[in-house]
Amino acid sequence: MNQPIRRLSFVVALLFSMLLISTTWIQFVSAKDLDSRPGNRRTLLDNYSRERGAILVDGSPVAKSVATKDELKYVRTYPSAKLYSQITGYYSFTYGPGGGLEGSEDTLLSGRSDKLFYRRVVDMVTGKAPSGANLELTINPKAQQAADRALGNQRGAVVALDPRTGAILAMVSHPQYDPTTLSSHNLNNVARAWKSLNADPTRPTENRTIAGNLYPPGSTFKLITAAAALSSGKFTEGTEIPGPATLDLPQTATNLPTDDHQPCGPGDKTSLTHALEISCNSAFGWLGLELGGDSLRAQAAKFGFGDALRVPMRVTPSVVPAQLNAPQSAQSAIGQYDVRVTPLQMAMVSAGIANKGTVMRPYLVKDTRNGNLDIIDQSQPEKLSQAITPEVAAALTRMMVTVVQSGTGTPAQIPGIQVAGKTGTAQHLKGGAPHAWFTAFAPANDPKIAVAVVVEDGGNVGNEAFGGKVAAPIARQVIEAVMKP
Repeated sequence: MNQPIRRLSFVVALLFSMLLISTTWIQFVSAKDLDSRPGNRRTLLDNYSRERGAILVDGSPVAKSVATKDELKYVRTYPSAKLYSQITGYYSFTYGPGGGLEGSEDTLLSGRSDKLFYRRVVDMVTGKAPSGANLELTINPKAQQAADRALGNQRGAVVALDPRTGAILAMVSHPQYDPTTLSSHNLNNVARAWKSLNADPTRPTENRTIAGNLYPPGSTFKLITAAAALSSGKFTEGTEIPGPATLDLPQTATNLPTDDHQPCGPGDKTSLTHALEISCNSAFGWLGLELGGDSLRAQAAKFGFGDALRVPMRVTPSVVPAQLNAPQSAQSAIGQYDVRVTPLQMAMVSAGIANKGTVMRPYLVKDTRNGNLDIIDQSQPEKLSQAITPEVAAALTRMMVTVVQSGTGTPAQIPGIQVAGKTGTAQHLKGGAPHAWFTAFAPANDPKIAVAVVVEDGGNVGNEAFGGKVAAPIARQVIEAVMKP
């Protein structure tokens, strides 16, 4: 064989080798990534050829697939429309799965998850048509409906937990949207709906309970500050601390006044319990100066601040800034400066106090079921952290009970049920209406539910908003829905 032919043979062999390698790479190494790309039409058509699993609340579907007679064999429907929109998310032929469980649990719902491998083998042998897994949620439908109804036309969020397990009982974000507009097989209508939703400045597809633009927690963060104070061993619930009409902050000409510009007790003194009861800014600002930013941040971290959680949707971590100077520590101690939280995080704080100091990892999917609704996987409660001791939790519970019995949270009172709570009014825009907050648990002596509510920009009362006036009644209705038959 002469030299030119040898060279040509070498080139041809090299090309065949490259082809073999690239084919192997595409079929085995990159296959999963290529399949999961939202724009992969072949994958989408394959997914639409099988029945997608349902999302269930108390056994009833809030998302399900219905057979059709067109090229796409199934269409995704959402029987409750807006009520569960941020939980379910959407499933669109054009834009793929996203926004909630449709996105985070797509491989289970579509039947492509490795967890379903053996089930797929059985289906293949028996000749059964392949289908996705069904997800049964932890949501209490009464609590979900009560939260939705109570929040009404106001922007904000409500989330409720079982403090003993971390199970999410309610997850409502307003405004809402109808995922059906994105699941239609009329692709022109879908495109118009997508454009409209993304142009909406109120961000209806955003799940405000766990993500989006985080909120300053206002005075609900005083629970963290009180926990840090009690845990330090330097304070008890009866310890008297300064509570002047205005707290002089070091290193700045800006001072910290009380809401009514009056001292929080005789002689500018108040007990720690009374300071929480009336939400005394100067007293908690003073505690922030005494404890320091590192102590506040460490205590917050024990409640889950900074943790990268999934429920299974990703939860944006709540934050307490690092490197706080003295005046920033005072402002952070009352939930201002750059402290930012999700409503889920504040529900976790109340739940941790309710559960004798133990914070449970929150979760939304109770179990995974096959087409016959037989359970194939079940979630187990999991401890996230020990935020405080049982003794500190008991003290905080007593303090939070006074808030509802005779303090800023009286609108949360429920006859026959002792509620422990904390109000918050969070400034966030200069000259703008504050966010109204309330977080609570009940019954105080045997907690079954912990809840957090935020109403943006004062809700329907604007600048007249206070957490007790606007958010506490919403929390009360959610608690009643769970506790009363």
